[in-house]
Amino acid sequence: MKAGTIVLLLTVAGLAVAAWVIGEVGVAPVLAAMRTIGGGGFAVFCLWSLLVLTVLGGAWAAVAPGSGVGFGEFVWARTVREGATDVLPFSQIGGLVVGGRALSARGVAEPLVYASMIADLTTEMASQLVFTLAGVGLLVLALDGRTDPAGLRALACGGLGVTAAVMAAFAFGQRRVLGLAGSLGARLLPSIAGSLAAVQAALDTCYRDRGRVLLSFALNLAAWVLSGAGAWIALRFMGVEITLLSVLAIESLIFAVRSIAFVVPGAVGIQEGAYALVGPLFGLDPQTAVALSLLKRARDLAIGIPAMLAWQLLESRRLIGRSR
Repeated sequence: MKAGTIVLLLTVAGLAVAAWVIGEVGVAPVLAAMRTIGGGGFAVFCLWSLLVLTVLGGAWAAVAPGSGVGFGEFVWARTVREGATDVLPFSQIGGLVVGGRALSARGVAEPLVYASMIADLTTEMASQLVFTLAGVGLLVLALDGRTDPAGLRALACGGLGVTAAVMAAFAFGQRRVLGLAGSLGARLLPSIAGSLAAVQAALDTCYRDRGRVLLSFALNLAAWVLSGAGAWIALRFMGVEITLLSVLAIESLIFAVRSIAFVVPGAVGIQEGAYALVGPLFGLDPQTAVALSLLKRARDLAIGIPAMLAWQLLESRRLIGRSR
């Protein structure tokens, strides 16, 4: 079975699960909860998300020494990267490719583009591990002496375990994989082997400055916290009284569940079901929790579609310029 067919089937299955979850908690209450945010509240929610993207762009720029471009170019590339992941039927890898292409189009050398992306992903996963660990701790406290619906404790710990395993494999295996690919490429395609060697050299440069790596980690961790705070802001506009700490716990657990469901594009259906289960543990009713999930998807489209259209326009102009 082709990869495209598998992605399509997973997407359809996810949409079916999402429809079932919404139907179970009630379509009318979910839509009513979504409307309470208002146009102004939704605009603030989107603007806050742009702030998060700015911080994420800074985290990427921190591990790209000598890029020769400004901080804003990394913010743009990160926005395009997220837009491709959220809007197009890609996996995370597809979004990474688009983001890398957007940055290289700004004049950054391709070996540094992909080396810095690897380093940024490493610090991002490390920061997510910390964020998820905090959420699991808060979940354990919330479930103290209470029934664990749907085995949430095990599910959250599983997400934490998956995140830790992926991070360990990525952190400790990246150099070995690049070295193996370079050795194989030297036999089959010498030109590709040279490119991989250049990426390896650039990656060594990215990791050489420990201070920049720590800065990238700190900025990525700040982005996770700011993203959770954005959900709290959206809920405040919806008139929901809930503490920021509770929302941060919910958001960290949602990302943990999404880590397990990474094979489903956008975790469609999985995210909605997780919100419906986790939200009530921290005082958020299922209807509002699912409404928040759908508002986040609407926000992703509101930011991602213009970003992808702008990127396509710039790509077209670049290709036309090359052909002249």
